[in-house]
Amino acid sequence: QVQLVESGGGLVQAGGSLRLSCAASGRTFSTYAMGWFRQAPGKEREFVAVIDWSGGSTDYAGSVKGRFTISRDNAKNTVYLQMNSLKPEDTAVYYCAQAMRSYGSRSAREYGYWGQGTQVTVSS
Repeated sequence: QVQLVESGGGLVQAGGSLRLSCAASGRTFSTYAMGWFRQAPGKEREFVAVIDWSGGSTDYAGSVKGRFTISRDNAKNTVYLQMNSLKPEDTAVYYCAQAMRSYGSRSAREYGYWGQGTQVTVSS
């Protein structure tokens, strides 16, 4: 049974930073791509970032590119999302997800396992 547990969310002022972590267990972590998605109130879940199995390839949504950085530590079975220059529109519940393959995808359908989510609130 795969478990993904996010942490690091909270309340921050605009322009501030947060680092989200997602600890994985139950499947060979280093084999699969990992992604971050977010869902704001009244909106659909959207892609944020993805990293391939090795950490050598990443992809970002246009709205976060240059501000967010995804990384992973396969020795710790953990994926991170460093969020800088946060904006009020980044407010959402952030979810990590494990893909069904080694390389990343922007489509939520390509992910078989999801965490419970962590709230990020950016005040103006």
